[in-house]
Amino acid sequence: MTTETRQRTFALWVLFGINTMNFYDRQILAAVAEPIRKEWGLSDSALGLLGTAFTLLYAFVGVPFGRWADTRPRKWLLAAGCAVWSLLTAVSGLAQNAWQLFAARLGVGVGEASCAPAANSLIGDLYPANQRARALSIFMLGLPVGLFLSFWLSGKIAHAFGWRAAFYFACLPGLLFAVLALRIPEPVRGAVENYRAITHPHGRSPYWAVLSIPTMWWIIISGALFNFNMYALGGFTPAFLSRYHLLNLKESNNISAIVFGVAGLCGLLGGGWMADRLNKTWPTGRLLFASMTLVLASPFLYFGLAKPAGAIAGFTLLMGTSLALMYAYYSCVYAALQDVVEPSLRGTAMALYFFAMYVLGASVGPVGTGMLSDHFARKAMTAAGATTMTESFKAAGLHDAMKVIPMLCLGVAFVLFAASRTVAADMEKLRRNTRH
Repeated sequence: MTTETRQRTFALWVLFGINTMNFYDRQILAAVAEPIRKEWGLSDSALGLLGTAFTLLYAFVGVPFGRWADTRPRKWLLAAGCAVWSLLTAVSGLAQNAWQLFAARLGVGVGEASCAPAANSLIGDLYPANQRARALSIFMLGLPVGLFLSFWLSGKIAHAFGWRAAFYFACLPGLLFAVLALRIPEPVRGAVENYRAITHPHGRSPYWAVLSIPTMWWIIISGALFNFNMYALGGFTPAFLSRYHLLNLKESNNISAIVFGVAGLCGLLGGGWMADRLNKTWPTGRLLFASMTLVLASPFLYFGLAKPAGAIAGFTLLMGTSLALMYAYYSCVYAALQDVVEPSLRGTAMALYFFAMYVLGASVGPVGTGMLSDHFARKAMTAAGATTMTESFKAAGLHDAMKVIPMLCLGVAFVLFAASRTVAADMEKLRRNTRH
């Protein structure tokens, strides 16, 4: 193994660890949502707003962080961000009311906004195009691994020591990875592709340079819709299992760990392998494959949610299959984005993409689902002629609210199909403009 190979392998696994903690920390709230709701007497709308908190600042500060990733050393941005979000995750456990927890989660969002632009930009400069989807899929394994560990460990910790302890536990591993980030090599931008920088017309914004690429618009729209689904599912699946299927806190988080973690890992690895394989001979293959997997995921997701109360095995199998198919999105779309954007603008492109994913998707998904849940719960209460809101009405409300998610899966599939119609031309234009 050459020194260069060892360096980029080390960098990739550190980035994987940082991304694991990224998703571990943000998912703790969903894992302990039910004890928080009951302790503070929160509605599902308020619970959804807490889940949305970190996404609000995450999206806005991510844009300047994206420009940092294109112009300055990226490892310093990663190290500082990882340290900040780890410390503020611990602070979340000190909150005495919903507004204090909301404020702490806003701070977590600022730190986590550093991860995606810097890490994706680094991977784009460490790995050539024909290996990039697999490298990105290893980085994105932090998503299912982080979710698995967060649901599994946070549920156990909260069950044994209370929900606050779950937040404290996450701090030290995050600080360790912040230190390791400083040892990541800083590659030359565009070196693996022998690209030259594009000379843009005087006064042209780097943001406009990214948004002038037709495929980017489709990718941005897909991200907003996809993240609505993923954050609605991630934010309410443990609560759904507790209320509708009557599982306790530890049991509901164990099932969530399986469907988000184990199934997601299979989807990411399989998606990355297939995306690179298709890309060798078929420029549109990555996006068409992602579109196809989402079409297939929709019925599995619908029938998983429609399983009767207590049918845990059927729910786990169907939901796990749907999430494995959905996770292929990350490997395919993240690699396709880098296929159409020049190396010196990839951090900016990821920041703009994530801005839409979180402002229009992740920030709306939990609170929108919570509002729908409250609406359908009141409707169920009225239909029953009752005047008191009970847990059974809340279970029925959440069950009905989550049925919107399979329909949005089909919407994402359509948008990715549209992106596949423009990607080949955008890839060819980039090659013409940037090749020495």
